[in-house]
Amino acid sequence: IQNIIVAFLLTISGWILISSTLPTDYWKVSSVDGTVITTATFWSNLWKTCTCVTDSTGVSNCKDFPSMLALDAYIQVCRGLMISAVCLGFFGAILALVGMKCTKIGGSETTKARITCLCGLHFILSGICSMTACSLYAHRITSEFFDPLFVKQKFELGAALFIGWAGSVLSILGGFIFLDSSTCICCCRKAIRSFRGISYLLTKLTYSQNRCFGGSMGKKPKPETIFLILVVSRLAKNKQMNKQKTKHYK
Repeated sequence: IQNIIVAFLLTISGWILISSTLPTDYWKVSSVDGTVITTATFWSNLWKTCTCVTDSTGVSNCKDFPSMLALDAYIQVCRGLMISAVCLGFFGAILALVGMKCTKIGGSETTKARITCLCGLHFILSGICSMTACSLYAHRITSEFFDPLFVKQKFELGAALFIGWAGSVLSILGGFIFLDSSTCICCCRKAIRSFRGISYLLTKLTYSQNRCFGGSMGKKPKPETIFLILVVSRLAKNKQMNKQKTKHYK
């Protein structure tokens, strides 16, 4: 239960950080390296064009992108990935509340384990989508910054990218903990079933030992006794099969 609670806190924190990057303005900030005019700061995000200017008087002039279809492909891809990350994290949080052991909804333990596993997959996919979007946006910024032939305004990585990366890591870690917890539950259940099967087999062998060798009912058979019983039963079965074949030929 402690692992699941830790995973829930990690994933919810990661989802909040990922969601907070969408309205954040500073996805990229203008670089002052090699520029003469430092009284103006240019910044941009997924929704506003990079003509947003903040001068020394503190006045900001911003405008949204004029056309969605005329945007660069990487911005559209980043938008889709970030929205997908937020949606996956939202559904993952609902599944986490249903699948946690401390809640009274979700059905049996097996059903809760499956829901927890699905919740972990949702958060892992959410973190991957967010990390892909932030990395793609950062790759575009760094490629333009280090390109000597790029003569336009150069930008640097904004705070939103680091927040998105941090949220992605938290979501992925929490998702793996959810998966590990649900897998451990299933493995323990399988181990219990296997133990019951072995106990049943030992009980039958003990009964066979008592019938064949007059042993004590309260003691489990030794490995040598188990081997001897299996050999004797195998020989008896082969002898019976040989008799049937002899009768068939006669």
